[in-house]
Amino acid sequence: MAPPRKHSTDDILDAARALVLAEGPRAASVAAISQASGAPVGTLYHRFGNRDGVLAAAWLRALERFQAGALAAAAAHPADPVEAGVAMAVASLSFARDHPGDARLLLVVRRDDLLDGAGPGAGAGRGDGAGSGGGADAGRGGGAGPLREQLDAMNAPLHEAIVRIARALHGRADARALDGVTRAVVDLPTAVVRRHLRDDAADAAGAAAAGAAGPAPLPRWLAADVAADVRALLARGR
Repeated sequence: MAPPRKHSTDDILDAARALVLAEGPRAASVAAISQASGAPVGTLYHRFGNRDGVLAAAWLRALERFQAGALAAAAAHPADPVEAGVAMAVASLSFARDHPGDARLLLVVRRDDLLDGAGPGAGAGRGDGAGSGGGADAGRGGGAGPLREQLDAMNAPLHEAIVRIARALHGRADARALDGVTRAVVDLPTAVVRRHLRDDAADAAGAAAAGAAGPAPLPRWLAADVAADVRALLARGR
């Protein structure tokens, strides 16, 4: 068995994420990530290829965490498409509450930004931990093409879940049916999460300036309200 790495991939990705959220993507240089994580510059280049590879790996880790929760939530309601959709929507809020840094990263760095910045190693996978979907060198050296393929493959199960819900509710999965399900299951909770995380980030900045504690997490009542809204939207298709 290989000895554990001195600088874990999660620690490096946490440092990169913190830099992006605090100062913007341009602040997350290899030198800055090295200083924040304690990992040598050579380790970062060896493990991720370049700076874009580190940011891509952090973003993909966040996406993987989000998708795991959403898919598990939908799978818990195989016989009820409305409740499957509601569970997927509420999972977005649970993800934002449990992983606020990852949720903000997915909102701050868009998929297109990731692909525009993709260079050698941009598709590097996580190097340790369960469910990484590949070793540290996975996808290295291919640029935007392999990264786009990786993102498409990761998003396919979520798209398939939306297709199943649309067919169960409408008897079809044409553009209108898919758009209706997507509005309820994806667009609505994303807008809610974006607004609350944006407000929380502003509160956190003010609290930090005042030397106070950070903001409260997403209110617990929010999930019930969003669930009711999504349920009403999806039930119209029955």
